[in-house]
Amino acid sequence: MARFRSRGVTDEERARLPPGQHLRRDFPVLHTGSVPYETPPPDWDFRVFGAVERPAAWSFEEFRALPTRTVTTDIHCVTTWTKLDTVWEGVPVWPLLRELGVRPEATHAIAHAEADYTANVPLERLRADDVLLAYRFGDEELEPVHGGPLRLLVPSLYFWKSAKWLRGLELVESDRPGFWERLGYSNAADAWKEERYGF
Repeated sequence: MARFRSRGVTDEERARLPPGQHLRRDFPVLHTGSVPYETPPPDWDFRVFGAVERPAAWSFEEFRALPTRTVTTDIHCVTTWTKLDTVWEGVPVWPLLRELGVRPEATHAIAHAEADYTANVPLERLRADDVLLAYRFGDEELEPVHGGPLRLLVPSLYFWKSAKWLRGLELVESDRPGFWERLGYSNAADAWKEERYGF
């Protein structure tokens, strides 16, 4: 306990750290590949497709006109850092999917991002109120290095599941491992169970 105190971490903060995690005050930048662009291209869009009754696509302006929610939540990276009380704004995922009509056979969502990056998430995880299609962090637009103009936010899972530079959600009838899962990362990715690697 003294080790945590010496680093300026309070007991309340320490209690909020999942196993194997340490507290960061800054916001580390980690991703595979390079930032795809500083501003969205003119043809930028976001799509929801697959096992939904009414597949849909929105332009940048259309997407920004959708109802938003602001959430304050902790985020946990598989590389062992945790950042507490982060503030995000964006479109809540489950109300949007419900409006489009999730088919009964759908079990998972595949997040599709730039450069063919994918991440798989069970639909049950997307029902939480803090799951967003996020485009603001704090009081500012989400920076490109952190996934702007749009990233998935699934705070209950390690942060690689919160795909940066998001372009679509595909609802599927069976699980399909994403980019990091195919390279040996955990399919479940529950930070509190320390599911970092392997299925």
